[in-house]
Amino acid sequence: MTDALTIGLTGYAVIFATLLCAYIIFAIAGFGTALVASPILALFIPLSKIVPLLALMDLLAALVNISRDGHNADRAELRRLVPMMIFGSLVGAAILLTTRPESLLLALGIFVTSYALYAISGLKPQRTFSSEAALPFGSIGGVFSALFGSGGFIYAIYLSGRLANKEAIRITQTTLIGLSTLTRVVLFALAGVYLDASLLWLALFLAPGMLIGVTVGRRITLTMSREQFLKMINVIVLASGIALIVRYFL
Repeated sequence: MTDALTIGLTGYAVIFATLLCAYIIFAIAGFGTALVASPILALFIPLSKIVPLLALMDLLAALVNISRDGHNADRAELRRLVPMMIFGSLVGAAILLTTRPESLLLALGIFVTSYALYAISGLKPQRTFSSEAALPFGSIGGVFSALFGSGGFIYAIYLSGRLANKEAIRITQTTLIGLSTLTRVVLFALAGVYLDASLLWLALFLAPGMLIGVTVGRRITLTMSREQFLKMINVIVLASGIALIVRYFL
């Protein structure tokens, strides 16, 4: 595995194309960057750089999306979810420091995969949730964001069962991920991770790919019906669940 400054021209091209695809998915679903990008990035970049790199890029992508469509975010849902997300993150951090959370990773993967298969099957109409469901979904999303950096699909399940407007789902989801990622970026900055010039140069190099990706993803979303949008979300959630199960056994 090579340092970010000695990746080579082919490596940079592959990384750029990977990030572009990842941020098309991010712009559509509001999450999923790590799912798409991490396996490819790991071929060229040390893991210690992948996590802070994607955190920084996710934050920038969220800011771009919010600047364009932030008025469509459902503020009532944000008021319900954000406090629970913060609470869950604190619980997740405590679990990370005191226990071995690997079994939780498998449980989450099985739950998410099962839910996505159920939703895709069409056996019943799309489920709706009460506002009280923000408590468990917000908390669990926060816990797994803190433990594994993987909580976006939990919020997606909740929001797709609450909001009728696909743009509201997308931008509310993006806002939540932006807030969650901001915490990680601040922690990485305080730890001095971003003092690594090679990491910042790589982020700068990848920024155009991220901008193209979020622009293309946004345009794709605008052409979708709500049913097509929810099906896309469920497919990404399914892929996330399978990835968690695979990660547990590796």
